[in-house]
This record gives sequence, C-alpha cells and structure tokens, in this order.
Amino acid sequence: MSERAVLIEGGCVYPADTADTVIPRGSVLVVGDRIAAVGSAEQVQEAVTALDEDTRAGLEVLDARRMMVLPGFVNAHWHDMFAMGFPLRGALRPPTDRADEVGFFGGGGDMHTISRTFDSFDGLIAGLTADEAYAIARYSMWTQLRGGVTTIGDVGSLNRPPEMVRAATDLGLRFSATTWAGDAVCPPDSDRFQRTHDTDQVLAAVEDLLRHCASDTSGRIRCRPSIAYVTNMTDELGRGFAELTRRHDVGFATHVGAVRNEPDTLRRYYGTTGVRRLHDLGLLNDRLMAAHCAFVDDEEQKLLLDAGVHISHSPGKYGPAGESTLTESGVVPALRRAGLDVSLSTDGASLPNAGMAETMRAVWQMYNEMAASQIDVLPTDALAMATRLAARGLGWDAEIGSLEPGKQADLVLIRADDWRYLLNPRPLESFLWLGGSADVDTVMVAGDILLAGGQPVGVDYTELRDHYLDALAGFTTRCLRVPGDVVAGVLNGVPR
Repeated sequence: MSERAVLIEGGCVYPADTADTVIPRGSVLVVGDRIAAVGSAEQVQEAVTALDEDTRAGLEVLDARRMMVLPGFVNAHWHDMFAMGFPLRGALRPPTDRADEVGFFGGGGDMHTISRTFDSFDGLIAGLTADEAYAIARYSMWTQLRGGVTTIGDVGSLNRPPEMVRAATDLGLRFSATTWAGDAVCPPDSDRFQRTHDTDQVLAAVEDLLRHCASDTSGRIRCRPSIAYVTNMTDELGRGFAELTRRHDVGFATHVGAVRNEPDTLRRYYGTTGVRRLHDLGLLNDRLMAAHCAFVDDEEQKLLLDAGVHISHSPGKYGPAGESTLTESGVVPALRRAGLDVSLSTDGASLPNAGMAETMRAVWQMYNEMAASQIDVLPTDALAMATRLAARGLGWDAEIGSLEPGKQADLVLIRADDWRYLLNPRPLESFLWLGGSADVDTVMVAGDILLAGGQPVGVDYTELRDHYLDALAGFTTRCLRVPGDVVAGVLNGVPR
C-alpha cells in the first residue's frame, strides 16, 4: 500500500538546521509522517520523481510560493491556566486599565503570595471534573496550535494531567505531560518552610503519570517530571525527583531564579539559593530545563555552565506580568553568549498571551537592545530558539525541531505576500517586525494537516469554544465561588 505524500512547493524555507540555512524558493517533500526531502524546487522534484508510482500518483501539492515554511514551534515551557479565565487577570477585570496595581510577580516578587498561590492549585485541580478538565485543556491547547505550536512541554498546569494528555491526543499535538508538584510553602510569619503535602504521594502521582504516558503508542506523548517552583519543594521531594528521573531516564524542569526576591527567600527558608539547592539535590545536569533563571549569582552561573543546563526564557511574557526577568539582571543573554542553550517559550496565563511568534519578536528586539547590537540575536537565531533548541531542551531533537530529511514532518506555513513583505528579501525579518500568531496559515504535525487557511481541520471551533465556556462556568461557580449571575453576565456578552 502506498504512503501519503505531500509536496510543499515553492516557499521560502527556513529549515532551522544547525547551518541556519535559508532556501528562498524551496520545497519540502513529506512521505507518511516524515520529511523525505528539503531543498530547492529542482532538488526536491528529483525526490518526487524517485517515489514509487502509486505514491507519486497520489501526491498532494501545497502551493507555498507566497509563504514561509518553518518548523513547527516547540513551546517547551507552558502552563494551562485557562481554568482561571475569570480571576487571575481574567474576565472579571473592569474594561479600563487605569486602576491596575502591581501583581505578585512585580516589584521583585511577593514570594509569600507566590508560594501560597502555587500551593493552592492542587485543591483547585482536584475540584475539576474530568469533562471540565478535558474541555479546558482542549481549548487552551487549541490556542497554541492556532499560533503554530506543534509541540507543548507542560511545566505544571491548573488541570488534570490525564485529561490534558487526552486533549493533546485528540487535537493531534505532541505533548510532554507533567504534574503540578510541590510539598511546601514559605509562610510570612516563620523562618522555616511549612510542609503542605505528603512527599511520597507527590512522587507517586508523577510515577503514575510516567506509566500512563509510557502506554501511548502514537509517539506524540511523553512525560517529564517538574517542580512548580523551588520555593515549594522540600529537600526530600528534590531528592525523590532526582532518584525518579534517574530511574525512568527522563529530564526534569523547574522554575528557578525567576524574580529578584527569590534568592533571599530561599536562604531564609531553606538555607541556600535555588541553583545551589538543585546542585546539592542531584538535579543540576544537562537534562534540566530551568525556566527563567535570571536572578543567579556568579557561582550559580558557573554551576549552570558546568552542568550544561538548558534555559527556557519567556521574554514576551515578562513585562505584562510585572517581571523584570530579562532586563534587570541580563544574566540569560550572558549565559547564552557563554554557550548555554537558551530556548523560547510562552509561559502561561488565564487568557491567550504572547505566542511563540510574539516571543521571537521580543527576544530579537530585547536581546539586541541590551547588547547595543542588531546581531546579538538574528531572526534565524530567534527561530532556532523557538524550534530546534526548544526541541533539544525536551530531548526530542532527534525527531523534531528542524526541517531535515528523516525527521517528523512538523511544520507551519505563514503567508508572506502582503504590504509587510514588499521588497524585503528576508521574510522572516518582516514577520518578526510586523507579524504574529494570527498570521499562521497551515500547521502540520507528523504529516497530518491540523490547520489550513487559519481554520482547524477536523475540529469544530464553535463546539470547542462552547464546551470550554460551559466547563469554565461550572468550575468557576462551584470551585472559585464566583456567583452564577456574575458568570452568566460575562458569558452572555460572548457571541455564541
């Protein structure tokens, strides 16, 4: 039986390979779930000619002559927070922004509130029904897919992991699952952490999820243990995770060095700072993805470099959240220049926020401004940070992250034929100047087209949205205690 073959023909192809190749009039041949050829139109046509007769007879052709062809974006540090669509900077805010106040991530970070808020998520997750969790996860993941993300790496979400796996599977996305893990808080009236969860139970939940994901046969689901935040982790839990990751041969992720006040808080409650703790607990190695990682001292920077840690940075999110994680310390750009892998990610919010396209723009503009140089991060560097390097951070780079023969056919097409691109021989540059997530036209994962013409394939968006809104209403009134008439009043203003 012949395999399905798709020829993506004539686009400006950015493979995001290690050579940072650009093919102005290139093509990509996909056979089955794999990339069979990438190159000039003439080179790829030779590969088409070499196909067996039946496969060639069924060849589908996508005209990409006025498009960019990019690898699928890999968002390796993401949280589903869409269950909080009403509170947490959500729908209950007034239309005017003039009375807004600094949030708990601003001003260097209100560590007690951050610690307590993160710890409260477990009870909220337990309050979600399976149907609510699935509907919320499916919609949240759809917003990522709409912006060109083909692979999501969860680093802890306000949702139920099995339902998130189910939602990703149904949408056709790649997904690295995890739990919202932690077992302690930092109370303001004490100098010692307070244990809030049984450590063994936290570890057992992660091991259950590892087994659940291991049963997947699609090749699109994985599991990576993570800690919600180093402030919410006892030493016992850290050592348990180190043993668990060794035994299951998987990576690990956590948030560390995220805000200015974090190091002093950790010294007060745990006796040492975040990177040192991870080192002492056996978690600092080249399979660690450290999210944010900006407020670390010189010794900790050396520990990061020596261990070859991967840093996930979310510059498109920091300012709107009140964080100074990029500009105040300048540590992450310096670590990147010193040779550490730094990839891009969106982090998470209760409403759609900066996607991978907007995050690429942010790193291109901000790193260069900080360096007083327009070449510290080039557009192709920003693309690699959102694709190949992020895939490497997930340990998935042998399969995805670049457009190369033999890899999985994960890619996006973006129109590049309007006024924004006129006379510019570098369409990726114009896209970073003036484009965004809404410009993504086509998304393919493992040879399957999930988005075409900006519209979902095989998914009814109206049903997807309405299922989400109904689930959100039920959870918000039942678990968040928002009055039903308030919820109904907000939702009555949504066209349905």
